[in-house]
Amino acid sequence: MTNPTPFANLTRKSAMQRPLIYLSVLLLGAGGAIAGNRLMAFSSMPSAPQPLSQLPGNLPGNGSNNPNNAPAAPGGSSRILSQSSSNFIAAAVQKVGPAVVRIDSQRQVASRANSDEFTSPFFRRFFGEEAPQRPRQRVQEGTGSGFIIESNGVILTNAHVVDGADRVTVTLKDQRTLQGRVVGTDPVTDVAVVKVEAENLPTVMLGNSEQLQPGEWAIAIGNPLGLDNTVTAGIISATGRSSGRIVGGNSRVGFIQTDAAINPGNSGGPLLNERGEVIGMNTAIISGAQGLGFAVPINTAQRISSQLIANGKVEHPYLGIQMAAITPELKQQLNNDPNSPVSVQEDQGVVVLRVVPDSPAAQAGIREGDVIQQIGGQVAADAEGLQKVVEQSRIGNDLPLVVRRNGQTLNVNVKPGVLPAEEARG
Repeated sequence: MTNPTPFANLTRKSAMQRPLIYLSVLLLGAGGAIAGNRLMAFSSMPSAPQPLSQLPGNLPGNGSNNPNNAPAAPGGSSRILSQSSSNFIAAAVQKVGPAVVRIDSQRQVASRANSDEFTSPFFRRFFGEEAPQRPRQRVQEGTGSGFIIESNGVILTNAHVVDGADRVTVTLKDQRTLQGRVVGTDPVTDVAVVKVEAENLPTVMLGNSEQLQPGEWAIAIGNPLGLDNTVTAGIISATGRSSGRIVGGNSRVGFIQTDAAINPGNSGGPLLNERGEVIGMNTAIISGAQGLGFAVPINTAQRISSQLIANGKVEHPYLGIQMAAITPELKQQLNNDPNSPVSVQEDQGVVVLRVVPDSPAAQAGIREGDVIQQIGGQVAADAEGLQKVVEQSRIGNDLPLVVRRNGQTLNVNVKPGVLPAEEARG
């Protein structure tokens, strides 16, 4: 499938191209940083978290929310944690905090400015205001967060924090500063691996993001706006949020949504459950909104990081189609618009709006207007679910499709290829 421009501010596209609502997204790396061209000014900050002493203690979650077995006050869920006693948030932070790091990155970029020679009156007589320019170098700086997953210095962070960096500096909680090396980045999922030369470093414990349920506790640790080792807490608001709906384009990541307060600089920091296990990597927020933060599930980050460590890159399966789930509104618009590239007879499935020339889909005979009803033996209910099956497929192996074309049912085998680099970066 064609890939979106990852983590950028997108406008609403026509329904024929993508019947999704695109939202203005703010990446969490520091503004004016390595990802400066991807960051936007935000108009309001998420509201501050409640004091720990006022957080409710009986919200649903995996395991007990009351590690001290404190009795509940009348009213059950309105129990107030004692200020004098420890609580699970403090315990989680004490366990994970030493393994959370600040990542400062720098890169040189070329800019153009009029040289002294060409701005002199002598040259202006020949060139006027169109004086030649010569490039000069300037340094872009950025700050984000990360967390150590191996004691020998393997760190996970966001790709947009370190992508293109010439220099990466990692600062530990004990204020030790180490030089980092970018092992690899994957802009499609916004996951990166950084390595520092050290031994016996504190590490985090990874959880299982597949078992998350809305309403469970969520704890964020990071370095927002230069404020190191900041802790905020909230809940898991939703799981499986399509990255297509959050950052535009096709879905490659099912984000975790949380209302824990996160801000620029939290990028790459861990999102924890109540037991102090990392369940996600903080990545994006909705610009101008409150309580809408998104994290890459740790299962996804772990899968991608394993490939980055092994190969220095990630190869994503790719079909080469643009598609949309059929709805009554989309069907009516496609069939009534004289400029529509396709017409739709089916009421369910995923319609192919465009086939990229010479792509795996084109080579398999997929056509514009085909309606995919099954993929890999699963019902194709929407574009996000179809993309998930493609992402989990194996490059070069047959991926069976059941499509409807002109009232007939066809069985087609597609061999997913490697997502082109230009598609991966948008």
